Amino acid sequence: PGYLKEHLLPHMPSHPLRSAKTAFHRSQTLGYKNGFAFKRLPTVGIGGNRLYLNQLSQAELDELSNKRPTLTYGQPKQAPPADFIPAHVAFDKKVLKFDGYFQEDVPISTEEHFRIRQVGIYYYLEDDSMSVMEPIVENSGIPQGKLIKRQRLPKNDRGDHYHWKDLNRGINITIYGKTFRIVDCDAFTEAFLESQGIELNPPERMIFDPYTELRKMPPRMYVTPSDFDQLKQFLAFDKKVLRFYAMWDDTANMFGENRRFIIHYYLADDTVEVREVHERNDGRDPFPVLIGRQRLPKKMVEKKGIFPSCVLEISDQEVLEWFTAKDFAVGKSTTLLGRTFFIYDCDEFTRQFYRDKFGITGFEPVDVQKPPPEKIKQIIPPYNGYGFLDDSLQNCFSLIPQPPRKNIIKLLENDHKVLRYAVRMESPNPEDSKRRFVLSYCLATDMISIYEPPVRNSGIIGGRYLSKTRVPKPGSSTDDPVYYEPADLTVGSMVEVFGHRFIIVDVDHYVLNYMESNLESFPAEVVQSMRDHFAPHQAATEAVKRQQDGIQCG
Repeated sequence: PGYLKEHLLPHMPSHPLRSAKTAFHRSQTLGYKNGFAFKRLPTVGIGGNRLYLNQLSQAELDELSNKRPTLTYGQPKQAPPADFIPAHVAFDKKVLKFDGYFQEDVPISTEEHFRIRQVGIYYYLEDDSMSVMEPIVENSGIPQGKLIKRQRLPKNDRGDHYHWKDLNRGINITIYGKTFRIVDCDAFTEAFLESQGIELNPPERMIFDPYTELRKMPPRMYVTPSDFDQLKQFLAFDKKVLRFYAMWDDTANMFGENRRFIIHYYLADDTVEVREVHERNDGRDPFPVLIGRQRLPKKMVEKKGIFPSCVLEISDQEVLEWFTAKDFAVGKSTTLLGRTFFIYDCDEFTRQFYRDKFGITGFEPVDVQKPPPEKIKQIIPPYNGYGFLDDSLQNCFSLIPQPPRKNIIKLLENDHKVLRYAVRMESPNPEDSKRRFVLSYCLATDMISIYEPPVRNSGIIGGRYLSKTRVPKPGSSTDDPVYYEPADLTVGSMVEVFGHRFIIVDVDHYVLNYMESNLESFPAEVVQSMRDHFAPHQAATEAVKRQQDGIQCG
């Protein structure tokens, strides 16, 4: 009404018209959305009037949302691609297993013309390789295990290889000239192939080797059974065993020796077992059983030599007599499978059994102990003069010589204790008889060293005359040497050092102090001689001391 009133009323001078429109600008059509510049149609005209021309109807809006969603919602966004995973990672440790068999001809045999060998075919998904494994069959006589090693197997002559799509149940595949029949697969293989859209054939029954099945059947016996009640024997003598101690003398052969064995005779089934008695460090394998528990033949049918005995399976038809309990006795030799054993003793149960069963009481043990070998006395070679005698002697006792043992207590108690003596050389040569030396005796090691003080203008170079060493007394042998001791060193005594003679002319006062502190180690006459030697010196020292004291008092 206001709009109509505005247009219908005349414009008169006394009656001005007031318009309700205040905005006469053009509406904004340019803008930004999500960071992009875009243009939209104007919905409001000049003056603020709404423009119905540019507005969409409800039918047009439904058409845009249903039939043209790209105009409303934009282009559809694709899902991000999955990360690339190599085949050796995706199919790592994933193996398809098929059970099968192949037929092998046996041309030279009267019992079988062909042989059925069961195999397991493994397909490795990580690298499309295959392997064929044959399970081990006991006593088959055929090397079994890995029949075809893991590799990519050729499918035809065009260079194609077998793929898991080529494998199914109930089909034949040819690998290197051998035709394998696949009969079944495991649960993982079945689930994998079905997930890949492969329709599996129904499983087939595994075919077994006819000769192997025939061997599993018990052999037919054409011998009339004996009237002997074996069950009664088993119930009466179960866990009752006769034990004999025997010896096998093989000294007649090269490197032979006497070896001890134990013979067990099982009364429950008349079987015999021979076990070896091993000794410590005998150098033999630690397997005690020499003859396993079995019935041993005593007398056999005379063979005509038409059949090798090494492969002959012994039965009751080839044996005339078996070993029994009455064939074993102490002090008697028994031959078991070609080896002669001398029985020298048995246990108490065996003696009681023979006493009650056969009335035999003379089972006395036989002494088979060898006399001990004579001890060979070790011959020590003579001393060659190199090094110390104790060190050189160790080379004769072991391949790797060890240092001689030392008295540690003596080393600790007498460490740095040295007895010194003044000696002169006894020699027919006048120049040598004037030479003076200092002999040092080390109490910790009983070694002697000699030092010559340098004398000016003597023409003799002084210094070390003898390094530390143990000096043997004259007349002692190298087998049992006797070395100089402190009790042998007295004033006026002669010391012979490796052919050179020295006479002790004076001693250090420490020698007398050491002797008086260890009187139990020295003879009384040696200690007294030392005291007599130092008596004049002590008297002179005391006189000088008294004289000095008198001077000080005056």
